[in-house]
Amino acid sequence: MSTNTPDHELMELLDRVAARDEAALKLLYGLTSSRMNGLALRIVGNKEWAEDVLQESFLGIWRSAGSYRESLSPPLAWMGMLVRSRALDFLRRRRAERLHLNVPIEDMDELLAEKNVPEPMQSAEASEQAAVLHQCMQRLEPPQREVVSMAYLKDFSHSELAVSLKLPLGTVKTWVRRSLEQLRKCMARHV
Repeated sequence: MSTNTPDHELMELLDRVAARDEAALKLLYGLTSSRMNGLALRIVGNKEWAEDVLQESFLGIWRSAGSYRESLSPPLAWMGMLVRSRALDFLRRRRAERLHLNVPIEDMDELLAEKNVPEPMQSAEASEQAAVLHQCMQRLEPPQREVVSMAYLKDFSHSELAVSLKLPLGTVKTWVRRSLEQLRKCMARHV
């Protein structure tokens, strides 16, 4: 990307992308893809993987351009956060895939059998814990409940939560920390 491209031009392109202007996405890609690819490459360490991350990132930009707020960050910082998040997600998926490759074939049948048939006592305890967790979640304020749900059920990072909910990153981190502490205390009373 040319360092001469002003932020207001990138913000205008993001506004057009939010309005589903494909030509704007193509122009935004042309202006920023080399820098974003460099960021992805530094994180994942492989050229092909970085290209995959870049593609996923621009799909994410297409989907979430409407959530960009210039008051929270410059456009390149926002785009860089999306690329970083996608790159880290990519590495997590790769790590999870490799874990399955390390299981000897003889053990795979046992592993699958164990996963599919929980013990009756385990099922009862899990059901009881789920009910208690549900009760404790209901005690959280609705915004905090939403943050915790998105963080742990949808696997959003703090940065993704801040962007999605249009909140400052510090607020999201504080809400998550305080909410988890409330949940721990509530769960401890019921266990």
